[in-house]
Amino acid sequence: MNDFFNEAIWEQAWKDHGDTIVNKMNKAGIAPAKAFDRKAKTFNEQSFNEEGRKRTTRIINWLEGQGVRFENVSVLDIGAASGVFSVPFAERGARVTAVESSLPLIELLGENTAKFTENKVEIVPEPFEDIDVQAKGWNQAFDLVFVSMCPVIYNWESVENIISCARNFCYISMPADSTEHSLFNEIWTLITGLTFKKKPTEMGYLLHLLYLKGYSYESLITRETKTMEISREAALQEVMNWLRSQGLPADERNLKMVADYLERTYPSGKVVVRQSGRFGKVLIRLKDQNMHTREDL
Repeated sequence: MNDFFNEAIWEQAWKDHGDTIVNKMNKAGIAPAKAFDRKAKTFNEQSFNEEGRKRTTRIINWLEGQGVRFENVSVLDIGAASGVFSVPFAERGARVTAVESSLPLIELLGENTAKFTENKVEIVPEPFEDIDVQAKGWNQAFDLVFVSMCPVIYNWESVENIISCARNFCYISMPADSTEHSLFNEIWTLITGLTFKKKPTEMGYLLHLLYLKGYSYESLITRETKTMEISREAALQEVMNWLRSQGLPADERNLKMVADYLERTYPSGKVVVRQSGRFGKVLIRLKDQNMHTREDL
């Protein structure tokens, strides 16, 4: 059999892929479930500022364009963070179950959803990976399962666990290749003397396995760019974590080299960072679309 069409080989290849998002976090000494603890407040501000709301609206508009409806439906938002999507889902009439494991983000999520009454948003404060879907009664329990840029996906088994919760639709988004990060690019050259080269991510495994396993789905790859300003201290911490994730030593020598570079290059103490990259989203249809109209959800 041609290996290109062999599901088992692709599933194993994903498991063996060393550059998964989860593996990079582990190399950096960051527990995926707690990855946003330190920057929860900043992430929340960026999620609900004008640019963040526009980005959220674009994604929701894309979903609605594919036939997803939110009025009187149930949504499982996995990796809900501070409610960047849970809030607008509830505002559009959905009943939302928001799963989040970061304590600072859970606190912000509670604040952002406090305005909703009648249990419009239920917060589940634990990692999705630790939840027994069957015991929880979540098997095919939600009209839409929504997973946006969350490291809960790390192999095909994790995808199947997520899909099992959905009745009608399952949405997954993740990076399509490594992000172009202006500061990281500068530091990579400083440390190695080489130009940083982007690598494809596990999005390719996801799409190909969905195809091989016979799922119906819509997919879209876009290029996104954003600019943000962070303190020199925060930049130093992020760079050192990133070096670990790339398999480079985060030792005293490199710490001093990076700190000296940041002080010389950004004397104001503020570091302007430009991030861009390709991001993929996929909407999996779990009902035969020839038998059901868009008004079903």
